[in-house]
Amino acid sequence: MQVEQRVRELVEEKIADREDLFIVRIKMQSNGVLSILVDGDQGLPIEDCAQISRHVGYHLEEENVLDQAYRLEVSSPGIDYPLELLRQYHKNVGRQVKITLQDGTKREGTLLAASDTVVQLTEKVKEKGKKAREEEREIPFTDIKETKVLISFK
Repeated sequence: MQVEQRVRELVEEKIADREDLFIVRIKMQSNGVLSILVDGDQGLPIEDCAQISRHVGYHLEEENVLDQAYRLEVSSPGIDYPLELLRQYHKNVGRQVKITLQDGTKREGTLLAASDTVVQLTEKVKEKGKKAREEEREIPFTDIKETKVLISFK
């Protein structure tokens, strides 16, 4: 069995009773770091990270899943981490985002909604000599290369 698949099963087992938590990504990196990214609809407390880490680490050792030295990292995706799952888009509705399109074009605005196929965004459009106005846009997921939440210190 592939390591990442077994780890996914272990994490799902640990968070099964927590509908607010979800797996973003599990990756065994070539440098021996086993990275588990978990998020929550209301964030991810450090205690949840610790419990997931203990559960996964215990079972990996018991089952001797890895025959090499590894370092287990359990965390939530940082604010600078691109959104990957539809559920992450839903969690960030109302926040400012920067979307990089496949062609390199960038769009910034307030995330209004997301469905299986499109992201809705309110974008400020400024024309020379005129007052900026807000315009709603729909961007197909297939056109999106990356979406990041913008931090405001206002």
